[in-house]
Amino acid sequence: MTDADAHTASDALEPPLDDEAALEARLARPGAALVADLARTEGDLLILGVGGKMGPSLALLARNALDAAGASRRKVIGVARFSEPGVRERLEQAGVETIAADLLAPGALERLPDVRNVVYMAARKFGSTGDEPLTWAMNTYLAGRVAERYATARIVAFSSGNVYPLTPVAQGGSVEDDVPGPVGEYAQSVLGRERLFQHFSALHGTPGVLLRLNYAAELRYGVLVDVARKVFAGAPVSVSMGHVNVIWQGDANTVALRALADCEAPTRPLNLTGPELISVRALARDFAAAFGLPAPAMEGTEAPTALLNNAARCLRRYGPPEVSLRQMMAWVVHWVRLGGRSLARPTKFEVRDGRF
Repeated sequence: MTDADAHTASDALEPPLDDEAALEARLARPGAALVADLARTEGDLLILGVGGKMGPSLALLARNALDAAGASRRKVIGVARFSEPGVRERLEQAGVETIAADLLAPGALERLPDVRNVVYMAARKFGSTGDEPLTWAMNTYLAGRVAERYATARIVAFSSGNVYPLTPVAQGGSVEDDVPGPVGEYAQSVLGRERLFQHFSALHGTPGVLLRLNYAAELRYGVLVDVARKVFAGAPVSVSMGHVNVIWQGDANTVALRALADCEAPTRPLNLTGPELISVRALARDFAAAFGLPAPAMEGTEAPTALLNNAARCLRRYGPPEVSLRQMMAWVVHWVRLGGRSLARPTKFEVRDGRF
């Protein structure tokens, strides 16, 4: 079951998104709860690693929410190397201040402004195998340096559900109190990131939240797009990782920003994903039906274990995602049909040995 059929036919779907401008606008649309929670915080916001897949839309979402809260004087500052053309210009046009910096470079952190709020998004996953030292430097060493530099700020840091081991599907996903069991050096380095933030939070009393995310999705990348594009192309779909969790990227970014108002010392983990436990096989079949295609070919056999998060704690605090699985699937089908752009960054959700 994908759980998309849990919604009745009367559930209204939003109109399709026909281009990247419409997609970006939807990702950056703040809800009333986000506006209220950001209004309860004080000070400027610094986003470290703003140039990644989620960073630009998070920065724009924060800017829009602060403006809606009547807090236009509070700055949103994005820091990245800005290697992708156009990202920096787009952020600045929307009122986000930017700083180009290599955060690992000597003196880079010291030159950044003092702020009350930090969202930490700097990370490295793909390409980790074969260049493990850089992965550890980005994912662990840098986190410790940031924790010291911003010891008096609130820090919401993105982590990953990869810190958990593969668990029985019937268990329903790992919870925050489970003992971590990272598989592979990427996942180990992410747990190292958490441990460094935890250490300095305990040492300095720095309030924070560690967001264990599995998996953010939009229309240019994500598990849903990976599966849908394979189905549409007639390629086989791997079901070796037979079940996954996903959450709309806009909802994941909303939780990250709302969590600034809930930071505590010592910092604590929080699972961040959607409520569904999604069968990859059923997902592929549902996409094939939506495309009007024959049942897709499958590769492999479902294992009894998978990398899954149980986000019940997050859902109790922040409520269900605004964008449902059914809505995401409808948008993805439309996007793939019309030939919408792909970021060409597969999630590699099917990887079971931790080698990315």
